Amino acid sequence: MKQPSFKQKFQYWFDNYMSRGTGALIFALFVLSALIIFVIAALVKITGSAPNNESLFQLAWMALLRTLDSGTMGGDTGGFFFLLMMLVVTFGGIFVVSALIGIINNGLEDKLDELRKGRSAVLENNHTLILGWTPQVFTVISELILANESRKSGAVIVVFADHDKVEMEDAINDRIEDTKNTRIICRSGNPIDLNDLELGSPHTARSIIILSEGADPDTHVIKSVLAITNNPNRREAPYHIVTQIHDQKNMDVVKMLGAKDNVQAILTTDLIARVVAQTSRQSGLSIVYTELMNFGGDEIYFKQEPNLSGKTYGEALLAFETSTLMGLRKADGTIMMSPPMDTRIQSGDQIFAIAEDDDKINLSNLPRIPLDESLILQTGKVSKPKPERGLILGWNRSGATIIRELDNYVAKGSELTVVSHIYDLEKQIRLDNKKIVNQKLKVMEGDIRDRGLLEKLQVTEYDHVIVLAYSHLEVQEADAITLVTLLHLRDIAEKDETPFSIISEMLDLRNRELAEAAKVDDFIVSEHLISLMLAQLSENAELMGVFTDIFDPEGAEVYLKPIGDYVATGQPVNFYTVTEAARRRGETAIGYRLMSESRDAEKAYGVKTNPNKAEKIIFAPEDKLVVISEG
Repeated sequence: MKQPSFKQKFQYWFDNYMSRGTGALIFALFVLSALIIFVIAALVKITGSAPNNESLFQLAWMALLRTLDSGTMGGDTGGFFFLLMMLVVTFGGIFVVSALIGIINNGLEDKLDELRKGRSAVLENNHTLILGWTPQVFTVISELILANESRKSGAVIVVFADHDKVEMEDAINDRIEDTKNTRIICRSGNPIDLNDLELGSPHTARSIIILSEGADPDTHVIKSVLAITNNPNRREAPYHIVTQIHDQKNMDVVKMLGAKDNVQAILTTDLIARVVAQTSRQSGLSIVYTELMNFGGDEIYFKQEPNLSGKTYGEALLAFETSTLMGLRKADGTIMMSPPMDTRIQSGDQIFAIAEDDDKINLSNLPRIPLDESLILQTGKVSKPKPERGLILGWNRSGATIIRELDNYVAKGSELTVVSHIYDLEKQIRLDNKKIVNQKLKVMEGDIRDRGLLEKLQVTEYDHVIVLAYSHLEVQEADAITLVTLLHLRDIAEKDETPFSIISEMLDLRNRELAEAAKVDDFIVSEHLISLMLAQLSENAELMGVFTDIFDPEGAEVYLKPIGDYVATGQPVNFYTVTEAARRRGETAIGYRLMSESRDAEKAYGVKTNPNKAEKIIFAPEDKLVVISEG
């Protein structure tokens, strides 16, 4: 094999050195400049051509000045050789300075480009780190801003995703106008790359939110959790990680990875299915859930109240005026949502309540509770449930779980029809729902936007209609199909003058205002609800037990019941009296819904949680009481 020549070797070395970057190039120019200056100075000294017999140091200084400023040689006098040397050093200086300016300029541009791309490390402590970039990020950030508003020192949110930094910043600025006392920092990188992940400073974060993204979101989440919890540079203290999982099979994996840490994963399909199933039977429930989980109003707090020790839960319900009890957390960590009224509060137990802030949970210390016994109605008989007819239009990965959840609520002999354009859906549904006992399933293939199909189905004969978003489609396309279907359903209902319950799932919160034209009974913006829950859990990990209990079909749940079953309508009544009426039924009253405001978004569609118990209100017969009850 022919050996490379010296020229080739030098060229190879030169190319490698030039590729080292700005610092190496500046050093090379420094060496070249020094070499030129001292060689020229030495030649002038040796030849004795200096006009005033200057020393070597003086000659070097003269050469340096001509290197930096070519105009300096204009005043030179002396022999031909001296002037020639000064000319040589001046031309060398022109080359060196020009190259230096170019290198510095390119270096600055590269650095600015690196900063623009978000490739610099974050040096923050006690910040909230969001990994991933999905439409959920805007809701999460908005809620965290509200949660951090009370922090005097301010707060920091770091968004780290495999996305352009400037684009992320522009999108956040467009969607979120006021960040209040919260700073938002964006960085670009791959959340599952250990080196990239360090840029977001996960080891100093107070909480980490992982958004599921990509074609296989669960795999992305698992890798992200693994990158944090098994990082060679991980901290000793456990991480507080909040995320979401779509497939039940992957929940165990996430729990296993986070065995040494506080990793909380929301099973989204399960959660949305339960919300849809519950809401389809009682309109307005999703609004109640939204009010409980957002930071815009009252929130859920835990507090130990020694003065309640020895008292019953029923007694404690009337002990607060500006906050509303939901249940107890026993000393061993057990969550008791609306426990039996005779449950004794022991030392070490905590209450959890809805309040404006945790410092607002104070005993009223009233000498006498202002109850109006004349307005409390006697407990009525509970009617036996009757078979129902339900209709599901559309389909997504929550569909099978929704069917199973509905089976927990409907009476035996109920019917459920599913209509979707997805081919061979019936086989899939029956495979996923082998244990359905209370419902007869019927599956049809068809376009849910087809007016003829909807009329053929005779939708007015169904007790409740659920419109699901096609999650396999692009978000706006899926919501567009939902909107068209809703408009047809409402028009059919108005023309037939036969009211029936319409529950709809939306993917984008911004489309809810458009959908209100269809006068739907309730909307479930699934991604929005999940985002609210992620934000809540990132701020308070203790809430996981509460949310798990709320959405669990077993045990106590949230219900909207006719207010006329509890107190007399058409007369002023305070919420102390309403709370007492619910207490006598073994229920915890947490709010109400005024149906006259059910279409008013600014008034939370009539839902009011944690009302001041001393204030009086006049209820209409159609109004609802929000209670936590066994059924």
